[in-house]
Amino acid sequence: MRFKDIEGQRVLINRLTEIIDTGRVSHAQMFLGPTSSGSLALAIAYAQYLNCEHRVHYGEGAELRADSCGECPNCRKYEELEHADLHFVFPSATTSVVTGKPCSEDFQEEFRDFLIEKHQLGTEDEWYARLGIENKQGLIRERDADNIVKTLALKSYEGGYKVVVMWMAERMNLTTANKLLKTLEEPTEKTLLLLVTESKDRMLQTIISRVQQVVVPDMNRELSEERRGMFAGMFVAWMRLLFKLDMKTLSAWVDKTAGIGREPQKCFLQYVQESLRACYLKTAANIELPGELSFGDEKFDTFFPGMVTARNIEQMNQAMTDAIYAIERNANAKITFMQLSFTMSKLIKNR
Repeated sequence: MRFKDIEGQRVLINRLTEIIDTGRVSHAQMFLGPTSSGSLALAIAYAQYLNCEHRVHYGEGAELRADSCGECPNCRKYEELEHADLHFVFPSATTSVVTGKPCSEDFQEEFRDFLIEKHQLGTEDEWYARLGIENKQGLIRERDADNIVKTLALKSYEGGYKVVVMWMAERMNLTTANKLLKTLEEPTEKTLLLLVTESKDRMLQTIISRVQQVVVPDMNRELSEERRGMFAGMFVAWMRLLFKLDMKTLSAWVDKTAGIGREPQKCFLQYVQESLRACYLKTAANIELPGELSFGDEKFDTFFPGMVTARNIEQMNQAMTDAIYAIERNANAKITFMQLSFTMSKLIKNR
């Protein structure tokens, strides 16, 4: 993956290439950002540029200051994700084929195919679906840590940097994280560990303190008009149900929402979280963010913002955060949304 193939992120890319060109490469780095930001693609492109034999530097005023050549042997192998010094670690679980204690080594071919098919933008849910483990929670386990330590201790096959890319690093269990501490503290020469994560809050502070953080902004955060319209309709219907608390109708809404899939559920909850924030700004400071308070229902647009006040906004925000975390941890969606509905009903009435 070359930098030119990544949408947006030009400012960050230019900073990354400058760091490499000036020889200030940290042996352990965390690429922090949602999957849609292209954080994984950036990490792989960064490693490719680091190992490129003929880096290309563009003239002043160019959008990119530099990029990998895409033609040298190292680049060609990176493009196919088959470089001998490029290793992947990622969440895994038992499948119908792999039983016992699985680790990334058991699924390397499947993962490379997944990355190529999804252009390195595939989600965690899509990866689990590929393995047929949608109802299990993938983990990065002790065997993965042992393999990382062993891999980084060996000499490079190609003479450049040995690179381990750990995708969804927040899925490390405690034992895995602790096993990596010595490697992070005492790295061998020309080794690079790239942790790609959506949430550093779920990682040990001892890991976070030993890596250089690269924050990857989400350039694709804006919802499409179609999805925003769908979420607005869901939001209005849900809030109205919470006033009446008609269990039969609410149960039907929960069943329907539980069926849209985990990623859309997370996006919907994030949409609700942002909408509640916009309502509070309107109520507390008469600040109206463009487009944020238009839900397609004039009556609702007028009266609902007043339901979000200083008495309940903090608890509402926390309830959304907790629900998003539960969905990410593969909690039962029906139970999660029903419990959230009861919580939100009380909070709305406690304005």
